[in-house]
Amino acid sequence: MSAPRPATLDAWLSYLETLHPKTIALGLSRVREVMARMALRIDCPVITVGGTNGKGSTCAMLEAMLRAAGYRTVLYTSPHLLRYNERVRIDGREVDDDALTTAFGVVEDARTMPDEVPLTYFEFGTLAALHLFARAAPEVAVLEVGLGGRLDAVNAIDPDVSVITSIDIDHTDYLGPDRASIGREKAGIVREGRPAICGDEDPPQAFLDEVARRGATLRVRGRDFGFVSEGAQWRYWCGAEQRFGLPMPALRGGYQLANAATAIAALDALAGRVPVHAGAIRAGLASVELPGRFQVIPGRPVIILDVAHNPEAARVLSGTLGAMSFHPTTIAVLGMLRDKDIDGVIAALADRVDRWHVAGLPPPRGASADLLRDALLRRNVAPEAIVRCDSVAAALVQAREIAGENDRIVVFGSFLTVAAALPLARAGAPSLNAHG
Repeated sequence: MSAPRPATLDAWLSYLETLHPKTIALGLSRVREVMARMALRIDCPVITVGGTNGKGSTCAMLEAMLRAAGYRTVLYTSPHLLRYNERVRIDGREVDDDALTTAFGVVEDARTMPDEVPLTYFEFGTLAALHLFARAAPEVAVLEVGLGGRLDAVNAIDPDVSVITSIDIDHTDYLGPDRASIGREKAGIVREGRPAICGDEDPPQAFLDEVARRGATLRVRGRDFGFVSEGAQWRYWCGAEQRFGLPMPALRGGYQLANAATAIAALDALAGRVPVHAGAIRAGLASVELPGRFQVIPGRPVIILDVAHNPEAARVLSGTLGAMSFHPTTIAVLGMLRDKDIDGVIAALADRVDRWHVAGLPPPRGASADLLRDALLRRNVAPEAIVRCDSVAAALVQAREIAGENDRIVVFGSFLTVAAALPLARAGAPSLNAHG
């Protein structure tokens, strides 16, 4: 007699963690086998978005602009901040628990008959999302790569347009030690004869060579398309064509213009099948929302939440902090995973931060507070400027207690760090005195 199926979404998610001996196991054979058993296909234009940083923002902008144009969209992203449901959106709304658990049951049936296929957590979730998308009859699908590109589960679906937002050092254990090897992996999402958009102004030659070998038509930001900031507005250009008077994206940070231009370039590449008028582009940019990307919680002191977790993202965060109005003191709340470049992230922000409140994240991947403190000491941060905290929530509360009303608190280092701080910051708890 077989064991009973999980009854709740939380129970299913716990069960998914037991199905494969490794948390991350790149490869498409398992996913393709179960896809074939499920007879899964997505019968609409597909935009697949990969890259080291900027994937989530670019996907959110694509969804917002497409929905403003009246299209029925589906969106798959990862990881989530507060709820697993955030990963799977149909027509702009997160799917509910019942839909997800039903889809998980369909995937489980397919993966266990006639023989068992050991899917990872991400692979199982991707197949469930694709099952829901296939039933939703969308007009456009936006899919975010989980890790890398060539061997990621999302790459089992052939995209009509491939987007690579940026290429930098991250996940070196899986993708290789340098931008060249990482670029080749990310180029694996492009398809022969189909457009590919690169938001990185200086992609490694290995990336360009791999895209050419695969026969895709490549457009590179700065060479084939780009943007010009013009005060309160900005201008997009692609070849000789230009779009003037675009509103600044609702996602804060000057770097979001690069993501916005990359998203528009992807829509331009699909214009023959999915035309998006200028008004929809403006409306989508003005209305897009995505928690945890330089998200500013107003109040005194101001709290800034950013999921920056690698050196490139940390450098961007540093630049955006530098562009803000003056704050006497900047207090960091830092939590990271131990397999990230902790020293590189700290180096990128060391000159912006006056005090550090470090908190450990859960094992096995979470870095301990002691590990973070030691990394700061190696950077010659004064011991009295480092506060070791038992949790991210405690770090945020303690940072607020010592902050002056004109200071700022920056919470960063991981999706897990921002997820732990976000409810507390939004709630405006008395000990935080913030207004969400």
